Amino acid sequence: MTLKKLLTYGLATGVFTTLLLFTIHQSNLPHVASSRVVNERQVFQANLPTKNTLSHEEQTRPTSKKDEEVVSSSCVAQKKFVFIKTHKTGTTTTINIFQRYAIYNKLKVLMPVGQGPLSWPFPPKENEYVHTPDEKYDALMHHFVYNKTWLRSKFPPETKYISIIREPFSHLKCQMSYYHLAKILRVNGHGNAVKVFLQNPWRYRNRSETFFPHVNITWDGTRNPMTFDMGWPAERADEEEEARKYISQLDADFDLVMILEHLDESVVLLRRLMCWELRDVLLYSKSKNTRPYSYKTYVATPEELENHRRWSAIDYMLYNTFNNSLWRKINAQGPDFYDEVTYYRRTKNEVSEFCTRTKERDSIGKQPMVVAPSKWNAEFKVDKTYCSYITKTRTMSLDKVMKGRRYTNKELSYTVIDQIINYRLLSRGLPTFNSRHDAHAAGIQKLRTRLFVDKRPK
Repeated sequence: MTLKKLLTYGLATGVFTTLLLFTIHQSNLPHVASSRVVNERQVFQANLPTKNTLSHEEQTRPTSKKDEEVVSSSCVAQKKFVFIKTHKTGTTTTINIFQRYAIYNKLKVLMPVGQGPLSWPFPPKENEYVHTPDEKYDALMHHFVYNKTWLRSKFPPETKYISIIREPFSHLKCQMSYYHLAKILRVNGHGNAVKVFLQNPWRYRNRSETFFPHVNITWDGTRNPMTFDMGWPAERADEEEEARKYISQLDADFDLVMILEHLDESVVLLRRLMCWELRDVLLYSKSKNTRPYSYKTYVATPEELENHRRWSAIDYMLYNTFNNSLWRKINAQGPDFYDEVTYYRRTKNEVSEFCTRTKERDSIGKQPMVVAPSKWNAEFKVDKTYCSYITKTRTMSLDKVMKGRRYTNKELSYTVIDQIINYRLLSRGLPTFNSRHDAHAAGIQKLRTRLFVDKRPK
């Protein structure tokens, strides 16, 4: 064979081999792409929550304007908000976010004159909250029973409304312990107080419904207490259809009601809604409520749960409404939502570990922690001040920072008296009071320890 024929044959063989390899490569591409899509879908589905209570119709329902606001990628940080601090729902933990944001951004907070709640159960009187010179406010975050009319008179239309609630049965157990309701209901000393109560809640109605004369209001710590904090009267506990309409209006009023059982997801939604930074919404993972009580982990029987659902039906309506609302907002997020939740948890734990070590050593030296940038945050430093704020477990600690000084004795005298102390006063046959000042004027001293009644003539 001549040289010319050999070269021609080699060139043809090379071209044929190249075309064959290219064809094989192309035939494999759909399989590779399909496998990648399937794997990504499996990872995403593996992160889906198990507590999504939305029906198929609700999941496929078009997103509302409020849902779309959370989805929006181009946003401006929101600096006007009202946080309705409900009772025994994790608000002592979550208020830390709002207090820190107010401090770092120098917001004008509508604060009580004294420590603790802003008011209960009605809006504060003019002498019970701190006034700004122009009567304009950026934020509210202390205990306050939701009152739409009063709030709209103090805050502009663009204000974001936020709150948090929890699963009603776990809330009942916490209420029973914190307010010493077993003693009030006279079910203590009979074993598990929650179990005894739920055998027949209606039997204890005359004791659970407590009338507070100083405000002419009835309050029931076992029946719909979360909805009470959201503005629904305890006296209307049997008006379920009217309550349903009211809760529907709350759903329209509030931009986000977080769910304690899904706190991390709720906080990531909060960050997106408010267009805040990651550093703004981190929580101290060590500040869990560790207050022990015998029935804290008690699991109710189906019969007991059914009794509770009937007894506290409006709270269950409230919870179901906002649990569904939470998952609708989550379903409206992009596929990176759960990636951000995972990143949030990891960063929260790392910052918490760092701040715990800092707290134990009582010094941070010259080496703050640096959190690297990600698709959800710019780089930021965790310094001594940040750690001192995020590790606070008492609301009043950061209240002093927001206020810029310590409270005077006169200011402390305007502290709103909570239900525990007024319960104690009622059990002694004494009047109830709105503030320490009022109680002291009537000769009632040492309200948080052993009651002392001054019987000297005034």
